[in-house]
Amino acid sequence: MIANRNALSLLLLLCFVLVRGQEERRNSFLDLHYYYGTIMEHNPDLLHLITENPNGVIVSWNKRTDGSQDWHHLYNFPDYGVSFTYQDLKNTYLGENFGLYAHYNFYFFKRRLMFRVGQGVAYATNPYDKETNFRNNAYGSTLLSSTYMMLNYHRDRIWKRLGLNFGVSLIHYSNANVKAPNTSTNSIVFNLGANYDLDSEPLRRERREVSNAYTEPVGYNLVLRGGVNESDIVGSGQYPFVVGSFYADKRINLKSALQAGVDVFFSEFLIEYNRYRVVSFFEEDREADADYRRIGLFLGHELFLGKTGILSQMGYYVYNPIEFENDVYLRLGLKRYFRPHIFGAVTLKSHWAKAEAVELGIGYRW
Repeated sequence: MIANRNALSLLLLLCFVLVRGQEERRNSFLDLHYYYGTIMEHNPDLLHLITENPNGVIVSWNKRTDGSQDWHHLYNFPDYGVSFTYQDLKNTYLGENFGLYAHYNFYFFKRRLMFRVGQGVAYATNPYDKETNFRNNAYGSTLLSSTYMMLNYHRDRIWKRLGLNFGVSLIHYSNANVKAPNTSTNSIVFNLGANYDLDSEPLRRERREVSNAYTEPVGYNLVLRGGVNESDIVGSGQYPFVVGSFYADKRINLKSALQAGVDVFFSEFLIEYNRYRVVSFFEEDREADADYRRIGLFLGHELFLGKTGILSQMGYYVYNPIEFENDVYLRLGLKRYFRPHIFGAVTLKSHWAKAEAVELGIGYRW
């Protein structure tokens, strides 16, 4: 089955190259990787799902930056692109996953070492079902959030337009508690592949010195985030949540800004969660009508890649009547600036390694 799928992937890749032709410069290349590895036991509840070594393929289109913008030079001319993944998890209950990602490639050591990070969505063919697949406690839904990271030795044009890649990758699948259960999986795999340049001649870039020195006055941001999620209690139900945030940011150079602000959380799943704990665990001495709202203070950082920002924030609840996980929370994600003052954001909120929600947001900065 895998051999047939790999052959089909190679055929599709070849057809794509032939159909596109080479009449114009695209500054882009394709790569194809086969991988083989293992599912990590990050949670003892996953042990029954780790039976064999998963394998699969990653097919990617990559666009080279040409040096026309300052950030191209600051980050050593990274690539950006789109990836498709197929993974056979080698377990009857887990099934197979198909993923679609946006990714960036960053280069080090004379562009011989490539680090890629991709974020996207995946389709699980065999998610949890209380009647037909109750043993799959990793994926509670068909659609999953997925991240993969790849560290590769990279060489292009070893023979004509063909190059070589090999290294190690981490592939993560989780629905971020959109629906329980959500134990998630992390696969550590070894990958081997080839790359093919879509241009007849290599891209020639003119390097120029770009200073990272830059400053701005303090900016202020209002963000409204929302979505749906469920507690870890299977069958407790999905509920909407809303998060209002206000924070100040200070741009310290072209790459970075520091942040400090406040979050107000309206998470309705906590109402049902608290009711369950009150009835099931008398020793916890919970209040049945406790306020489900939470307030947190946070510090953060934003890394700028052109109009895209990579967010990382750490917060602490100063108001948290319903005990859930712990008082420290993290937020990681992406921002995209559509206008000078308007941006969208997709972020993952978690308590350390335990995801709580995927947040979709819109914001205004002045």
